[in-house]
Amino acid sequence: MQTNFTKKQLQDPEIKNTEGILRKCVHCGMCNSTCPTFQVLGDELDGPRGRIYLIKDMIENQKVPTEKVVKHIDRCLSCYACMTTCPSGVNYMHIIDHGRNYIEKNYKRTFFDRAIRNLLSYILPRANVFLFLGWMTRLVKPLSFLMPEKIKNMIHLMPSSFPKQNLKNKKVYKPKNKVVARVILLTGCVQKVISPQINESTIHILNRHGVEVYVAKEVGCCGSLNHHLGKEELAKESFIKNINAWYDICSKKPIDAILVNTSGCGTTLKDYGFIFEHHPDKELSKKAKIISDMSKDITEYLGKNIKLNFTKASTVHKIAYHSACSMQHGQNVHQQPINLLKQSGHQILEIPDGHLCCGSAGTYNLLQGEMAKELLHRKVENIDKVKPDFIAAGNIGCITQIASGISVPIVHTIELLDWFTGGSKPKEIN
Repeated sequence: MQTNFTKKQLQDPEIKNTEGILRKCVHCGMCNSTCPTFQVLGDELDGPRGRIYLIKDMIENQKVPTEKVVKHIDRCLSCYACMTTCPSGVNYMHIIDHGRNYIEKNYKRTFFDRAIRNLLSYILPRANVFLFLGWMTRLVKPLSFLMPEKIKNMIHLMPSSFPKQNLKNKKVYKPKNKVVARVILLTGCVQKVISPQINESTIHILNRHGVEVYVAKEVGCCGSLNHHLGKEELAKESFIKNINAWYDICSKKPIDAILVNTSGCGTTLKDYGFIFEHHPDKELSKKAKIISDMSKDITEYLGKNIKLNFTKASTVHKIAYHSACSMQHGQNVHQQPINLLKQSGHQILEIPDGHLCCGSAGTYNLLQGEMAKELLHRKVENIDKVKPDFIAAGNIGCITQIASGISVPIVHTIELLDWFTGGSKPKEIN
């Protein structure tokens, strides 16, 4: 793709990087073939190629974003299926991030949209605030029919109850036997409120196999929620806080990996090094690169580093594996969890059109409810085709989204792996 950025513009590292990515694009349009929004709408501007042109024109010519441009950029799920498909290696993730940051700085949304986005930005990264709001939501649910569609949709997706945490909050979870490795675990923000059993299963399976687990209390949200809302400065505050906290642990103890069991967070952690590559604080850049290099999805780590002790299955279950977009496209982690589940002796089923998003995508199902519901409908239809006993997924957003549209139980992959290696059976499975 031809570009016409000025020399002055190219002095900005973000613009220079975007120009390099744009020049790789050969306009082939293969990205559209796996773009969920293009599949639904059939609009060139709702596919990656069209969005790339919109972002290029907007940034290159320093244009004030129009309502039309913002609409098409907002509709992007950031599922990154286009990156898996692209034969030219176009890093769409960094282009769409740049576009969102530019829009946030140069476009004034309606008061209602600003209020909703600011509310999500404040609530979702704060577990205690989210929990409080969850209980309050129960009181207003009967009146939700009177509320705007977006608010009604958010209330519908809010859990009606919150599980009790069974593990005590500690800085270190030690195995009973010999320590064979040490890791740091990102416990997340919303996930530890609505599904604390995911972190509990993660710690149990690691401890059972001799892995010592560290949790940095000062780390909350990974920053990806604000990052994808285009709130660059707020996101970087979280990034820097996390980088320093984890680096401090690594400087005191030999740590083998930083583990993530929420794949959307994992994609962002692995990008910390890029985000801070040109930061004026060179020490921070170095730390960010180290943290990114150490970050692994839990199944990625287990598959490569730990020999799991599976118990013999008394009943062989049919398990449909939903490969979260942030896993298979964002991190290129697709086969590892499938291989681990297969080692358990159960029948693992891949879902037809499994490369297409379920519609969760962080805050997408809250902000783009109509599109998210259509994608959920398609995902559920495809899951029904394989007739599973239950579903496994590696991302809490996908689990929440799919559970809202299907009666088949869905649990986190690590809950199943914990169960299949001697842990408790997930409560969702009868």
